[in-house]
Parts: sequence; C-alpha cells; structure tokens
Amino acid sequence: MAKESKYEEMFYKMLLARSLEEALDEEVKKGRNCGSYHLCIGQEAAGVGACAALDKNDVVCTTHRGHSHYIARGLDLKKLCCEFWGRKEGYGKGRAGHMIVWSREHGVLGGSGIVGGSIPLAVGQALSFKIRKEKRVALSCFGDGASNTGSFHESLNMAAKWKLPVIFFCENNQYGLTVHVNQHLSVKDIAARAASYDMPGIVVSGNDMVEVYTTMKKVVDDVRSGKGPTLVEAKTYRIHGFATPSDKGGYQKKEELDYWKERDPILIGERYLLNNKILSKETLIELKERAVREIKDAIAYAQSAPFPEALSIPEDLFKGVTK
Repeated sequence: MAKESKYEEMFYKMLLARSLEEALDEEVKKGRNCGSYHLCIGQEAAGVGACAALDKNDVVCTTHRGHSHYIARGLDLKKLCCEFWGRKEGYGKGRAGHMIVWSREHGVLGGSGIVGGSIPLAVGQALSFKIRKEKRVALSCFGDGASNTGSFHESLNMAAKWKLPVIFFCENNQYGLTVHVNQHLSVKDIAARAASYDMPGIVVSGNDMVEVYTTMKKVVDDVRSGKGPTLVEAKTYRIHGFATPSDKGGYQKKEELDYWKERDPILIGERYLLNNKILSKETLIELKERAVREIKDAIAYAQSAPFPEALSIPEDLFKGVTK
C-alpha cells in the first residue's frame, strides 16, 4: 500500500474513533449508555499510528482507553457497539463492556480492569512467539500511570533479559486519573526508564499520526528481527476527564487545554493530508460525514440488538483467546 493511501486510511480510522467517542459522550448525557466509558479524545493518532505499524499476525494488548486500538485493528463497528451496550452480538457476547474487548481474528487481546494489568500479558504472548520461533510482535499499550506499577517494571526486566519481541507503547496523556505527570512521575520522560533495562527508549509526538507510524514501523521491524524489546513514549493529551460520566474534569488548566487543542491530532492529520495534496478539502468533509454516519448506524444497531440470555453466562469461560 502506498504511503498516501496508508495515511488516508489511518486518518479515517482516527475520525471513526473521534466520532465514536463524541457519540458515546452524547449517549451518556441522554442517559442511554450502558456503564461508563474511558475516552481517548485527543489521543487518536497515538493508538491508530502504533497499530497501523503492525502486521496482521501481530497482536496488541490494549488498555481501558482502547477505542482507537479496536478501530485501528479493524474490529466491526456494529459488533463493537453491541459489546458496549451489553448485547449478545458483541465480541464478548455482551460481557466485556468497553474495556476488555478482544478478538482473536484481529489480534486484539483483552485489556484489564487493573492499571498496568495487560502489560504482562503482552510479555507472555511475546514469549510464546519466541518459543515457537514465530516472526510475530506483541504491542503493549498503556498510560503514564501504569508506568509506575510493579507489573510495568517486572515486564520490562523480563522482556529485556529474554530479548522478547514486545513493544511497550506508553500513551502519556499527562494525567494519571486526576494527577498531572509532574506530580506522579520521577522522570521527565517515561522513555528514560528503558535505560534501566538496557533497551531502547524513544519519545514521539503522540498527536502526529505520521511521526507515530514512521517511528513505530522501524521499531516493529527491529523487534521482529530479534533485537529485543523497545519502550516508546507517545506524548499526547486527553481532552476529557478520566471516565464519563464519573469524572467531569475541572482540574485541567485552561491554558493547558488550549495548548493541546491547538495540537489536536485530527487537525495535524488534516494539515498533512492537505499540504501534501493527498486529499482535497471536499474529500475531507466527505470523510468526516461518512465517519459520523457509520458510528450513528452502529450505535443504533447496537441499541436495538437483543441482550444475551441469562443461561448463557457460563458459556466460553475456559476458551482461549489467542492463537
């Protein structure tokens, strides 16, 4: 696929992620939601760009803020929304909610309700790839808060010791729940922690889809070739509170919000596509309208889909989720 079409595809997936989350936010305000949602509005370039660098047979261990990862890996929007609304046509038959969605077909391993809980899962999956001599890569996505957990440090240590094909991808959105990184991190860059485990540590602009993708493409190639793990930190920002409707924000300074809104990943992507004459203004408008329609249709489908039967709860408890 030519770079031009690759970037157009990535940009559209970013639009889908943004449209989905804006729609979810509206459904919450109308009382038509099924549980709370952890939104990644403002972080779309990080998730989409990182996942776009993977091959079909690679896997991603996502986090509780993983909608952009789901969409980037090509999950069906209607089935995805069915999962969000607890319907039996969802990927987890309505049991996973929005945080722990998995799909063996798309290489998406379920997240975890525990902060940093999915990081060791990626290491375990990478170990199985190495044992079976498969040229596959595991991508572990997590936030800045998770980089302070024991599972983060234990996972990096083990992955480095065994030179496992895993990429630790930190979407540093500047806040661990309501606490700014200046208050909960001992280092300026989380990527600096890679040195403790003798692995490369890289910082990228997480709001620039091209920078994320091109950087991650090289990292994926290196890791796949047997050079061992890498820690990549994508500097980004979440515009909304930790979760809706429970966190209504208010702790983010106006100047800070204004600064990051000017660096919105959608705006940066638009400028790149227009300046490089990959898309016209008319096509951009059409893509935005199409994304909104797709999401609207998917949510409407989910809200009218049937719930699972009560007797189906014990089904599939011991089925594996990975190849």
